[in-house]
Amino acid sequence: MSSLNHCIKFELDIKDENIVFKDYFYKSIKLQKHKIYEAELIQPACPFCGSLALLHNGHLIANIRYPTANASLPVIIRLAKQRVKCRDCDHWSMAQSELVNKYCSISNASKLKVLSALTEDRSMTSIARENNVSINTVQRVLGNCSHRFIDSYEYLPAHLAFDEFKGVDRQLHFICLDGDNHQVVQILRTRYKKTLLKYFGRFSPQARANVKTVTMDLNFYYQNIVRACFPNAQIVIDRFHMIQMLTRSFNSLRVQVMKTFDKRSRQYQLFKSPWKLYLKKFDELEKAHPRYNWHYKDCLTQAQVVMEGINTSTTLENSYNLMQSFIQAVETGNTHELKSLINCQDQIGTLMHKTLLTFKHNLTAVLNGAALPYSNGCLEGFNRKIKQIERTAFGYSNFINLLTRIRLEENQYKEKEPNSLLMTA
Repeated sequence: MSSLNHCIKFELDIKDENIVFKDYFYKSIKLQKHKIYEAELIQPACPFCGSLALLHNGHLIANIRYPTANASLPVIIRLAKQRVKCRDCDHWSMAQSELVNKYCSISNASKLKVLSALTEDRSMTSIARENNVSINTVQRVLGNCSHRFIDSYEYLPAHLAFDEFKGVDRQLHFICLDGDNHQVVQILRTRYKKTLLKYFGRFSPQARANVKTVTMDLNFYYQNIVRACFPNAQIVIDRFHMIQMLTRSFNSLRVQVMKTFDKRSRQYQLFKSPWKLYLKKFDELEKAHPRYNWHYKDCLTQAQVVMEGINTSTTLENSYNLMQSFIQAVETGNTHELKSLINCQDQIGTLMHKTLLTFKHNLTAVLNGAALPYSNGCLEGFNRKIKQIERTAFGYSNFINLLTRIRLEENQYKEKEPNSLLMTA
């Protein structure tokens, strides 16, 4: 075999012994320079009976797109596939290779490179341009990945996290993560109670009994689903959502008190411009170095601004002290202090009172959120990643494509089972 054949095979990383390269040249196709390799694909034996007595009957010429490091110079392998007839069994056949699938003109190496690019945060247009293929080819590679994500209904992690995110047509989709390794358990098209009960009902009783905790926000029917599907699971309310509800109710009270003063008054300006200071932890406020602020025409520290503001209203002061104590109790995991704060009888704002009533109705789950180390922080971060995927693609109109792209960008699916994928692409 010629040295040219060996050199081209080494350059293109092709190991098929039945492919013999004969020549190469450059050619302009559609005003773009291409590098063309001429090769022949030999049929060594009959694929039906294994006989070597073959009658050759010409070739089928196929132009195979092959990946290249230089996207400005596409590579095409002009492959001549032998057509043969077996003298023993009279079957007709055509030479086939792992280089490319039957009836396909895109090499498996190109598809694998496209698949690798799909695991990154990139648009399909840029992937197609880099690999000298059409966007439809990238779409087909993505579509052929969906069969890899088949669920097993025999196992569930011990710690789950529930949430939802906006996806196709701005609908809310349900997402469930493993609370320990932060891997996706499932993403469902809808978050309806009927859908979730049907999905988790498919798992075996042993798998559902293995679940110990389920972390969630204060969605009212998630708790009913947990009680119905997971007999041994504790409900854990996410700490972030608890503090968020409390700070929002306090902020609403701050705005309500601020509007009782004249817009040109000092009290109004103390509430208006430095509003973020009221939502910070008091320990993080600056207490030593006062700074001049032209809104209220005075030189005060951050702590002095907050204290002067809350002293204008007893209700606001009580609400602020309650919020600060609640945040500290959640951070330290002090469930006794948390329980006494929820049952507080001080004069506080109406919205904050409703928030405490909500905590009181879900007291066990709220206390679990402070006592146990599990939270929905992993889910919030993963939802941020999903938003970036949607933003890069300018939105998705197909839920299966969105789900497949999300799964591909998980590290555990990168370069996994490429052969089974390419055989179906």
